[in-house]
Amino acid sequence: MTTPDPDGLLAEQLLRLTRRVHRIQKHHLAQRGLGVTPAQARLLRTLAHCDAPPRMADLAERLEVVPRAVTTLVDGLEASGKVRRVPDPTNRRVIRIELTDDGRTALRELRGARVSAAQEILAPLTGEQREVLGGLLDTLVDGMPERGRTC
Repeated sequence: MTTPDPDGLLAEQLLRLTRRVHRIQKHHLAQRGLGVTPAQARLLRTLAHCDAPPRMADLAERLEVVPRAVTTLVDGLEASGKVRRVPDPTNRRVIRIELTDDGRTALRELRGARVSAAQEILAPLTGEQREVLGGLLDTLVDGMPERGRTC
C-alpha cells in the first residue's frame, strides 16, 4: 500500500481552490454586467496602482505575462472605453496605457465584485480561521522567510 503524499494533496487542493476562486470571481463580474474578464480586471487594477501611464512592456512585466497577452487585454479594454493608448510625451515611438473615466468607474464596480466573491469563498470560515488563513497566504505569497534564504 502506498502512503499518501501530503504535498501532492496540498498542491491539488490549492489548484482546486484557485479554479473555484476564478469561477466565483467570473460569476460576480458577470452579475455586474461590466463585460470584463478576470484577466482584464487584473490589468485595470494594475493600472490603478501606477503613478503614471505605463508602457505595454511594463504592464507585461508587472502582470508576469508575455507582451502579446497584454496587447489582447488592452485591445478589449480599449474597445469598451475603459483604457486608451496615449503617446509618450518624450518619445513618440512609445505608447502608454491609461485609465479612462469609464475605466475608473469599472474599477469601483470591480472592487464590489471582488468583495462579494471573497465573502462567498470565505463564508464557511470563522473569523479566527480567516486570520490564520491570511497569515498562511502571506507566507506562501512572500515565499521563504528571510532566515531561510541563501541568496
